[in-house]
Amino acid sequence: MAEAASARPPSNRTVFTKDLSAPDPMPEAGIEAASRLLRDGRLFRYGEDRDSLPEAALYEEEFAAYLGRRYAVAVNSGGGALFLALKAAGVAPGDEVLVNAFTLAPVPGAIAHAGARPVLVEVDGNYHIDLEDLDRKAAGSGARYLLLSYMRGHIPDMDRLLEVCHRHDLVLIEDCAHTLGAKWDGRLSGTFGTAACFSSQTFKHINSGEGGILATDDPDLAAKAILYSGSYMLYAQHRARPPLEVFERHRYDTPNFSMRMSSLSAALLRPQLAELETRIAAWRRIYDHLAGALNRIDHITVPGRSPKEGFVPSSLQFTLSGLTSERIQAFLEDCDRHGVHIKWFGRAEPVGFTSSHHHWRYLDARQDLPRSEAVLLGLCDLRLPSNLSGEDCETLAAVLRESMAQLAEGPRVS
Repeated sequence: MAEAASARPPSNRTVFTKDLSAPDPMPEAGIEAASRLLRDGRLFRYGEDRDSLPEAALYEEEFAAYLGRRYAVAVNSGGGALFLALKAAGVAPGDEVLVNAFTLAPVPGAIAHAGARPVLVEVDGNYHIDLEDLDRKAAGSGARYLLLSYMRGHIPDMDRLLEVCHRHDLVLIEDCAHTLGAKWDGRLSGTFGTAACFSSQTFKHINSGEGGILATDDPDLAAKAILYSGSYMLYAQHRARPPLEVFERHRYDTPNFSMRMSSLSAALLRPQLAELETRIAAWRRIYDHLAGALNRIDHITVPGRSPKEGFVPSSLQFTLSGLTSERIQAFLEDCDRHGVHIKWFGRAEPVGFTSSHHHWRYLDARQDLPRSEAVLLGLCDLRLPSNLSGEDCETLAAVLRESMAQLAEGPRVS
């Protein structure tokens, strides 16, 4: 829809002029640390004849301390962290792994990378994993693993979810790509499962372009993840690691997948981690302002959040109801012409980062997910840069309100 930007909208229409895809600038401390590394030239995280600048080891140490977990392993991407967590937790080729149907392609991709089979679980109208369907599929499939995706930062009732995991003896691996700093009932996401995985791709809460990190309290899982990630025999240079004797149990049997994080990425991330709470406060103010405004527009609903959910909304999701797919498409195109690009998970074809289970044809077989299909049909997604002002939020809402008003009366979905 980029070509629509060249067509001038009518002068009486509101136009949003900021770039919703713009990330926060790098902190000066990160730029200075990266410059030191560039002058040194040793961007690889491990030293041989002498130690390299230990940015990656320090980032792991600081991340583990922030999360309150014993070990952390920095890797090349969030999807890489998911794959390593699955492998290190014991997922073998042919195993079934439960995963919620509303997620991004790297999540089932990580399961496929491990040679396992994704078993998709329904989602509800609040974009959470459907706990009743999880209970049924855990019992019916015999799966031993749940890869829980907190897609777009939506945290389900973790008290009930942990009951289901306990009842079926499920190993829980958390995909926290969208929940760094988020909490359930005061407890940080990433501290509920056997392992947790985070992303630092540009559009996440902290940004190194690409990057990921795995956190766990399990010494064997951590040692295997470090070895899998490609430490060679230099694992002693890690700081947030298990004792060296743990590595002796695994170092001859664990392949090197070369999925390390570079020191340069870590140098950019460390000062951002220190700024995270300030960013979270900004996102919450923006979300609350915009959600209230959007809920006053016909056909738009921003679902409520549990008071137990301390969410980190770097994006906002809303549901369009009472509109056909054709009218949703017309609404989104009109928003785009007026400067607001909205992602839509109900598209027939994948676009950009947005896809759904219909598009993942590498899955073993079609999985029947009527409730998720109904949810995704109207599910839209709006990125929220942390520098949006209250006036920006009002302008965004005005564009959506005016675009909705442009829709002629037409057929409704039943």
